[in-house]
Amino acid sequence: MKVMLLVMDEQRVILDRLYEIVQRNCDECVIYRLSKKQQLNLGPFLASVHYQTFDRVVIFSRVKRLVPQLRVLKCIPGLIFLEHDAYQNYMPESKYMGVYSRLYGRLPSSRALVSGAVVARRLKAEQIDAVFVSKGYDEQMLHNTGSERDIPVGFLGSLKSTEYSQRKALLEALSRRTGMLVTRTKSGTEYLQMLNRIKIFVSADIGMNEFMIKNFEAMACGCVLLAWSQGEEDQLLGFRDMHNTVFYRSEDEAVEKLELLQNDPELTARIASNGQAFAESQYSFARVGRALATEIQREMRPWQPPSAFTRFWVKLRYGMQVPQPS
Repeated sequence: MKVMLLVMDEQRVILDRLYEIVQRNCDECVIYRLSKKQQLNLGPFLASVHYQTFDRVVIFSRVKRLVPQLRVLKCIPGLIFLEHDAYQNYMPESKYMGVYSRLYGRLPSSRALVSGAVVARRLKAEQIDAVFVSKGYDEQMLHNTGSERDIPVGFLGSLKSTEYSQRKALLEALSRRTGMLVTRTKSGTEYLQMLNRIKIFVSADIGMNEFMIKNFEAMACGCVLLAWSQGEEDQLLGFRDMHNTVFYRSEDEAVEKLELLQNDPELTARIASNGQAFAESQYSFARVGRALATEIQREMRPWQPPSAFTRFWVKLRYGMQVPQPS
């Protein structure tokens, strides 16, 4: 099976190893890193690489860049979306609420590989071919270095986007009450070093019903993960409160759990060790990449070709040679 993997070349999170694992576990896989300009205008690029000769075309891009290109997307047999932000489809605070459902619903032959178990189930209930494959972490880049943990409590990451407004408010409140460090770092070595200085990493993915990638990265680096509970998602992903992670459901509970951990070094060390082993065994890119490759190559729904007008339009405008209906 011949696979085309189209990914973003400007991502802040470094996912190169994940792509390499996917490539290694596919029969044949060609990776193309697309600029923002190329992502916004897929037609000419797809025509230039003879997309119709591939059995699968996997696209990892922003949904806002894909929605305006529905006609082009309809012309791609074996179309698969790799999506880490589909939780926004069900977030009332997000401007993308319902956008994913509408896009995937208009492409009934496509598959969506989403990183939330509950999100996948809800999309399936809408008759969308949605599959859960979790986020993970780069085990070659991030690990426990055994360094001195001189930052008792910390959070590393962005607080800027609208979807993170609740996260921002909670983290700022916890910082005032506990002295928790809230900061950002560059990806790579600086991020690794900072995670290895933090004893308790506070995650505040409020309202997302999904765990962001930082949760797995912090656990893998030996931090105790103090995480906002995502409800049913907790158990579905294998998180166990006070065993491999520590959950909270309010600001006050977070403060109470922090005090408990700081007053019991043995408990803290045990949870950190269990959490690290859990992340290493279940959420490394080596494991996640293999799962992605399996789902990419699995049999898909029969392709529903677009109308003759759409085929003519994309050929005239972009030079796309659309496969003929069988």
